[in-house]
Amino acid sequence: MAEQNTTARPKGKSLKPLKSLLPFILDYRGTLFAALIALLVASAALLALPVALRYLIDNGFAANDVGTINRYFGWFFAAAAVFGSFAALRYYLVSWLGERVVADIRTAVYDRVVRMDPTFFETTRTGEVLSRLTADTTLVQSVAGVSLSIALRTTVNLLGGLVMLALTSVQLTLYIMMGIPVVIAPMIIVGRRIRRQSRTTQDRVADTSGLADETLNAIQTVQAFTLEPQQSERYSEAVVESFKAAVRRVRTRAFLTALGITMVFGSITIILWVGSRAVLDGSMSGGELAQFLMYSMFVGSSAAGLSEVWGEVQRGAGAMERLSELLSARPAIRAPENPAELPARASGRISFNKLRFHYPSRPENAALKDFSLHIEPGETVAIVGPSGAGKSTSFQMLLRFYDPQAGHIEIDGINIAQLSPTALRQQIGLVPQDTVLFGDSARENIRYGKPDADDFAVEQAAIAAAADEFITALPEGYDTFLGERGTRLSGGQRQRIAIARAMLKDPPILLLDEATSSLDAESERLVQVALEGLMKDRTTLVIAHRLATVKKVDRIVVMDEGRIVAIGNHDELIRSNELYAKLAELQFGDQQQDPG
Repeated sequence: MAEQNTTARPKGKSLKPLKSLLPFILDYRGTLFAALIALLVASAALLALPVALRYLIDNGFAANDVGTINRYFGWFFAAAAVFGSFAALRYYLVSWLGERVVADIRTAVYDRVVRMDPTFFETTRTGEVLSRLTADTTLVQSVAGVSLSIALRTTVNLLGGLVMLALTSVQLTLYIMMGIPVVIAPMIIVGRRIRRQSRTTQDRVADTSGLADETLNAIQTVQAFTLEPQQSERYSEAVVESFKAAVRRVRTRAFLTALGITMVFGSITIILWVGSRAVLDGSMSGGELAQFLMYSMFVGSSAAGLSEVWGEVQRGAGAMERLSELLSARPAIRAPENPAELPARASGRISFNKLRFHYPSRPENAALKDFSLHIEPGETVAIVGPSGAGKSTSFQMLLRFYDPQAGHIEIDGINIAQLSPTALRQQIGLVPQDTVLFGDSARENIRYGKPDADDFAVEQAAIAAAADEFITALPEGYDTFLGERGTRLSGGQRQRIAIARAMLKDPPILLLDEATSSLDAESERLVQVALEGLMKDRTTLVIAHRLATVKKVDRIVVMDEGRIVAIGNHDELIRSNELYAKLAELQFGDQQQDPG
């Protein structure tokens, strides 16, 4: 995806993306104002130093007056002390502002991404998002903090220095002003190139993050197929490409720095040569030349500093452009302006009405075709069919992860498109076949079902899901850290945690993707009893893979190629539907003799 994005995203051509920083910065106006005051005081103190030097030379050294010399040295030291104190305060305030702003940006980007619909993640790799949350925000942090500090300081010093130069010698200042366009133009031209190269560098970094994320999340598969050398080679190639892109950017920035410093100090040399001739012909004093020299150094170093920070600002603009894409992204699935409301606990009546749906990534193939199904409150319905028949798609449509191209779904007579997705999903409990656990304790993983539940409720849900026994046997019981994605548990244990989570949520509608498929016989028996209690008085849809499941439901829906081809109970369908009979033979196998 990262590679696709490189070509799909327009190249940054200006600093406009940095405007997106303003709302975040303006949230801390007080800090910004204090930093600006500190900056002005520090700059005023700095600009006073050459004046003190001028009078020290002209009134102290020239007159050979020790008292005058001491007085002006005192003023010189006082100005230096004020400059040092307020420069440190300005640095602290601006750096704090940069840290705070980037923290807010990271939070805002993450908050936006977790609310995006599955369509977004079909075309965006997780590693790409992580790269923006880390590498790009680090660049923005540099711009909003250190680079902003340097830019403000050098800009004020540059402007102040030019004013003081004009007050010292208008003629020499005019020479400097004439040379400024010659210095600035190359910086702008080369700076654009740096901005483009910065985006390319960040895209290459995203490639490496994406590869690492993909490989580490499938590490057992990689090792089982002894793919370590191939994956290491892929990652190494991505790192090399990232390095090459970074070197191109660094080379261009080094050229910009060399060009800026050479032109700035070359101009100063010429101006000072003219000034020395003015001293020789008596039109300027030695103190004025020294003052002009110091202001020239301030202006020159400020201009050089701006050329240095300009490249960083260009990189920050490229990074902020990428972050702005996420901040401006809007999910296709969102609440209407005036959402309808379900009762606090829906009755669970579900109606699928002539749904037609194509996944955005597979527009040529319909996942659901004329899909209509009506389910009464408290009814248990199993959905069976070959792979790709549309079973999981029906769950995703009910959860409103996608909207259909035609038709609609109703819960208790209300079109779910008129509901807030959050309110809808609060009515539904999901137990997926591929259980997802988080890097947290067993207690907190169960509590995800109902975040405000107390410990007693969590433990009761675990007991009901036949999970209490193995949880209490863990080293720290319910407070045991389960590892990333629950790696410290077996597949069956992870599934019982997921069932406990659904039990704790206590929803009126249950979606079970064969919730007992990973359990051994004893655990399956215990969980089946628990599920039967949980399913009582609830509307339950089950994607079924086992005969024991389908024989206990009220109705079985047989799907094929996105359509419903038959509805009935097990015995009826064995006799009347060839596809179901074949599925029963191939999928359920010798379990047909299962008395359960």
